[in-house]
Amino acid sequence: MQRSEYIATREDSLLLIVDIQQAMLKAIESWKVVAGKAKQLIRASNALNVPILLTEQYRKGLGETLPDLMQEIDTPQVFHKEHFSACLENEFIPTVQSFNRKKILVVGMETHVCVLQTCLDLIEAGFQVHLVADAVASRVNENRSIAIDIIRQAGAVITSTESSSFSGPCAQTPTTFGGFCRLSNRQDEKRTERSFFHFLLDLFTGHLTQRT
Repeated sequence: MQRSEYIATREDSLLLIVDIQQAMLKAIESWKVVAGKAKQLIRASNALNVPILLTEQYRKGLGETLPDLMQEIDTPQVFHKEHFSACLENEFIPTVQSFNRKKILVVGMETHVCVLQTCLDLIEAGFQVHLVADAVASRVNENRSIAIDIIRQAGAVITSTESSSFSGPCAQTPTTFGGFCRLSNRQDEKRTERSFFHFLLDLFTGHLTQRT
C-alpha cells in the first residue's frame, strides 16, 4: 500500500531545529516545554536514523544551542546564520538538499520570526514542511498562533511531537518499536502519569493491564 504523501517517514525526513539558543531562554516562558519536545524528537531521530540539522542566529549575541540538546546528538551539524530565514543564507538550501530528504520536520523559536520565514522559504524551495506545533514558541502566544496559521495556509503539515515520532516506527517490528519507545521516554521517567508511548509499548509487547 502506498502511504499518504503527508506522512513523514524516517526514509524521507530531516529534523530541523531552529535557534533554540541560550539567550532566547530568558525571553520565552515556555522554553522548557519546547526544549523537552525537541529532545524527544532528537531521541526519536537518533533511534530511526533520521538526520538532524540545527541553525543558530547570530551566535555571538544569542549564544549556542542549549547544551542539553546538543549532548543528545553524536555529531551536531550546526548552520550559522544572520538572516531570520535560514534559506536566505547562500549555503543553507544546498545543505538541506545534501541530505536528500524532501520532508522537513521543524521545531524551534521564535515561531513568528525565524521559524515562520524559514518554513515559508523551504516550502517555496519545494520541500514539504511539517511544523511540530507543540515544539515551537514565541514570547507572545498570539504571535505563535498567527504564525502557525500562516504556515498552515502556505501548505505545511501541522503536526505534534508524538504524531511525528510515530510516523516512522509504526512500520517497525514490535522489538524495534519497543526499543524506540523506551529510548524516547527516558526524559519522562519521573512523571507519574503514563504516556501514550508507554500504552502502545505495553500493547505491542503484551503487557497491557487495567489500571485504576
